[in-house]
Amino acid sequence: MQQIGILGCGAWGTALAFTAREAGREVRLWALEADVAKTLSAGEGNPAFLPGIDLPAMPTSTDLSSLAGVDAILSVVPAQHARAVFTELSPHVASGTPVLLCSKGIEKSTLSLMTDVVHETMPQATPAVLSGPSFAADVARGLPTAVTLACADKALGQALMQAIGRPTFRPYWSNDLIGAEIGGAVKNVLAIACGIVEGLELGKSAHAALIARGFAEMTRLAVAMGGQAATLGGLCGLGDLVLTCSSVQSRNMSFGKALGEGRKAEDILAERNSVTEGVATAPALLELAARHNVDMPISQAVADILSGRSTLDAAMTALLNRPFTQESL
Repeated sequence: MQQIGILGCGAWGTALAFTAREAGREVRLWALEADVAKTLSAGEGNPAFLPGIDLPAMPTSTDLSSLAGVDAILSVVPAQHARAVFTELSPHVASGTPVLLCSKGIEKSTLSLMTDVVHETMPQATPAVLSGPSFAADVARGLPTAVTLACADKALGQALMQAIGRPTFRPYWSNDLIGAEIGGAVKNVLAIACGIVEGLELGKSAHAALIARGFAEMTRLAVAMGGQAATLGGLCGLGDLVLTCSSVQSRNMSFGKALGEGRKAEDILAERNSVTEGVATAPALLELAARHNVDMPISQAVADILSGRSTLDAAMTALLNRPFTQESL
């Protein structure tokens, strides 16, 4: 796997492209935005999405056909736009090409996981999932990071790990794609909840309780959908949850914090050029949980707040007045 295609040049896509290049791979990037393609190709970095990071010149195009013939594709397209992009990309993807899904979310219109979207739009491709505690800026700076790489075929997973892995970027193989996807999607919604707690100044004890009980919600849903509880105890579950819920460097937590401080969701989102995945994932997550008869009260509170069905105070009061019960996953 010498030629790696990067589908999407936001902060995370750019960081992964740099990592693959530093691992000795030849990279080709696709960007939606012409100005991003221009600056990356010219070696001027990605000031729009990854400011302050020096990057070498990396060939970047706005034409999806530029990824034809690569040995593997790392998809960093936001979940709600993936289907349209995958459909357009499909004619340029050879049979058996691994598509490593690096974005986290649930398709709002269909409740599909991203692996399902790949199967439906690019049936000739082989889906895999990359997920774990990883801020793009840390990865681009070469700071130590470890992630889960989930792939049904172990040999293919090992090949992908060798292709993009470095001493400071350590992928760990798993065969549990469902667990990896659910962990990545749910943690974004829980990070909004933790941000709200921060914005309301409810204290670190409440923050810790949300992480622990949120982890239980995440695990229940993954297991109900066929994932493995052990997967959620690893990097793509607990690891990613702790990181995303503990720093306002996280887009989802900073969004929640601003909500807790009294700002309106539409105003916060209008100021951003990057996607806050948890906003679209929250309502889809609740529908998915209902389909599998899984109780997710923290995620429910976030969805209710975002939809306007509940105020911040009412949602917190509802959570605090739930019946006392046994602690369990």
